[in-house]
This record gives sequence, C-alpha cells and structure tokens, in this order.
Amino acid sequence: MAVLVSGASIAGLSVAQQLIARGHQVTVVERAPALRTAGSPIDVRGAALRVAERMGILGDIQRNRVMNSGRALFTTFVDAAGAPVAALPNAEAADSEDDIEIARDRLVAILHEAIGDRAEFRFGDAVAGVEQDPGGVNVTFAGGGERRFDLVVGADGIHSTVRRAVFGPERLFRRHLDVYFAIVDLPLGCGVHGESITYNAPGRMVGVSDFGDRTLGFLAFRSPERPYDYHSLGEQRRLLEDAFAGERGWGCELVLGAVRSASDLYFDSVSQVRMPSWSSGRVVLAGDAAHAAALFSGRGTSLAMIGAALLGEALGAATGGYATAFADYERRLRPHVTRAQEGVTYARDLLVPATAAELAARNSRFPLLAA
Repeated sequence: MAVLVSGASIAGLSVAQQLIARGHQVTVVERAPALRTAGSPIDVRGAALRVAERMGILGDIQRNRVMNSGRALFTTFVDAAGAPVAALPNAEAADSEDDIEIARDRLVAILHEAIGDRAEFRFGDAVAGVEQDPGGVNVTFAGGGERRFDLVVGADGIHSTVRRAVFGPERLFRRHLDVYFAIVDLPLGCGVHGESITYNAPGRMVGVSDFGDRTLGFLAFRSPERPYDYHSLGEQRRLLEDAFAGERGWGCELVLGAVRSASDLYFDSVSQVRMPSWSSGRVVLAGDAAHAAALFSGRGTSLAMIGAALLGEALGAATGGYATAFADYERRLRPHVTRAQEGVTYARDLLVPATAAELAARNSRFPLLAA
C-alpha cells in the first residue's frame, strides 16, 4: 500500500521502518526543514529493546548510549545556595538495569539510517487537509499540491495536525497536567560534571544535567493552561521569564541566560493525550498524537517504538483489511499506554512539588546517601 506518515520524529520514523520492512510504499512528511534534534536524552526500555533488536538497530543504540559518571544517583536535589539536601535513587526512575539512555538526536539518526533511501521524505511541509473515501485518502499539503494514499498515519506529536483534521480539535483530547517544561543546551563545563543537579522552589524547578558531550538545562513551573503560540520562541521565553521572575536560586541565572540567547529550545505543556479510538477510516494515529503519556512518564519513546511494531505486525497479519489491523494494534498497545500514563502525576509531584510543605516532604523521603 501507499502510506503517508506525518511526522519524522521517533514515532514516525519507527512506523516508516516497520511498514517499509513489510513492503509498503512510504512517504514521510515533516514540518521542520530537517530531522529534529532538540530534546533531552531518552530511554529505550522493556519491550522496546526487543523491538530494536528485531529492527536490527539494538547494537547501534547500545553503542550510542549515554555514559553516566558511575554515580549511584539519578539526581541530587540542592537548596537555593547549591548545598545538597536530598538524592533520588536510580530505582525511582528506571525499570531495570537493562534500560538504555540515548541522546534523542542519535536515536533519530539511527532510525533514519535504518530507513535509508527506501522512503520518500518531504521536509519543510505538513498535512493541511485530509479527505477520505472508500478507496483511499486525498491529502492536501501546506506547501501546495494534493496526493492520494491508501492509508495515513498521524505520528506528528501532541499537537498533531492529522488528529485535528480527522478527529477534531486538540482540546477534546489533550489534558494539561498543570506544568510547563523547557529544555535548553548549556555550554560544556558550566560547573556540573557527569551528574544531574536539581533545585526546587515551590511550583518551580531548575535542573542541569551533564552527559559528557552535552550539557542541558531544564526549567519547569506549575501553571494552569495558558494560551500562547507554541511555534513562537519569543512567547516561550516570555512565559519562562514571567514564571521565574524574582527567583535567584541555584542555576536559575545560568539556565535562563541560555534561554535568552538560544536559537532553539524545547518548551511545551506537560500533557497527556487520551482518546477513545486511535483510528478513523483509513487514518490511524501513532506515538504522542494518539496517546502521549507526558514527559514525566519516561516511556514516550518506548511506547512509540512498541506501537510502531504492533501497527506493522497488525497490517502484515490482518486478513480483514486495514480496519481489522487498526483494531488489533489498539487492543495490543492499550495496556502499555495505560501503565505509562498512570504513573505521571507521581513523577510530576516528585520533580516539581507544588508547595513548600510538599517540597520538604519530598526531600525527607529521599535523604542524602553516604558518599
């Protein structure tokens, strides 16, 4: 079949690879002018490791894993002056010692390389309209032109244009979890070496993590949902400046300074997507477009890879056509999604306590470990 995949991040590339491996003709459209590289290192865990092995990329993922410093901690919490006050054990963040942490851009590159020239890529373009009939899907592109496909896969993230065109407005499915989160690159050697350090004030978080060849700054703040243009870097900066106005605790000036000068950063609502169905006719959703578990889950990447494999398997095995395949894909993936979504509020409250009392209680639960 001729299949359009909207989105060239981890979900879209994983779907493309799975469909190409089963003989489908795949076109990938991506709004960005090139592969997206922004974001913090991500985890490949559980069943996603087996998916990577079957895809033939597990070795590449293992060779590109983030090398930690050998410390026994996931992160150290500090007070406003930078003095350690608590320590979060690895066990709170990891499923098992088999988990692999890898830079997002490296995993994207590995998936892209696995596809090679077997798919058509349209960068700097996006889906503008979708019209279905019993025989196929007519897709209008924002850059002009129209093409017909047998199936369309919306893997274009939490703000999916395919979902909006086919299923309805975003407000019907996305649930804001009262936190905004930002990630920005910091200069190497900025005072944090081979570790992760986090400072909290009530309702706010500042973090710095050094991964050896890359250092990232993190900002998070509690807030009801705010209207803003999520494509506007200026508006993202304004929201961060407003949220941290007057805050002078550890790391604030360093990370905010990087935000002010950055040409690009990750900023978004911490949200979940919950939908009664992930398919409509010949259109099916994958990854965050269908079931975002939220950044704090640590399972978005694994869900994307597992879902792509299940979708590919379902389309390859179904004797009742695409509708049967989509139903099977959803039936098998739902339990993974439910598990990932259920633990998010716990992680949110752990990393961004809302009040001084909650912050003190968190710190008392995770006392400093002996050196």
